[in-house]
Amino acid sequence: MLEQIQETASFIKAKMHTVPETTVILGSGLGKLVDELTDTYVIDYKEIPNFPVSTVEGHSGRLIFGRLGGKNIMAMQGRFHYYEGYTMKEVTFPVRVMRELGIKTLFVSNAAGGTNPTFEIGDLMIITDHINFFPEHPLRGKNISYGPRFPDMSEAYDRTLIARAKEIAKTHGITVREGVYIGTQGPTYETPAEYRMFARWGADAVGMSTVPEVIVANHCGMKVFGISVITDLGVEGKIVEVNHEDVQRAADAAQPRMTTIMREMIQ
Repeated sequence: MLEQIQETASFIKAKMHTVPETTVILGSGLGKLVDELTDTYVIDYKEIPNFPVSTVEGHSGRLIFGRLGGKNIMAMQGRFHYYEGYTMKEVTFPVRVMRELGIKTLFVSNAAGGTNPTFEIGDLMIITDHINFFPEHPLRGKNISYGPRFPDMSEAYDRTLIARAKEIAKTHGITVREGVYIGTQGPTYETPAEYRMFARWGADAVGMSTVPEVIVANHCGMKVFGISVITDLGVEGKIVEVNHEDVQRAADAAQPRMTTIMREMIQ
């Protein structure tokens, strides 16, 4: 696997003419951040050796390089999910490639169902911790020497970055929540009983991504910041039938607020 990672990184490096140290995974709620980038150039996933290709509506499938807040960054427009049929090694493959490219900080976003009864649709939740409820661990198998066999996860989401995000939100009058995100395999949305169970476990929001990438980023020594947009509610009395279009609309409505926080953090 290490040979594939290095092969992919070499291919991308040959096409790069900037040196970014930050990557943003443009999940739901951040897709239009690319509109804020300047001096951009693009590599389609389908051109990159060993790279998976996103199959989910709303995930474009390309690496975008450019400047944001005066900084060189790399953005993943489209991520990979376990429910698409990929293994965890494939889901997290891009993060390991990031490490080879010299990336130091990873920003991730997602759409999530709120299990905290104080949350409302459209809320932004800064992720302070997570619960890994995927059936396969992304570090299972022979350890790659990017990090220790048993990596510490006591600060999976960087406290300094969290504090900075809260300052930015306050300055701009943006209301943000904080909470624990639980990652599940999907692709079904949760039943009311599952929502209740996750809430009792201490989860404030539930989704189908993010946790694998964050685990591998920590293994690779990167600092991580994560944010969720609450697109539906798993709270008794507030649960309604939900579909992907509803989730996308709620995420789109949150984009300006999420983009402001990300842009200023990178700056």
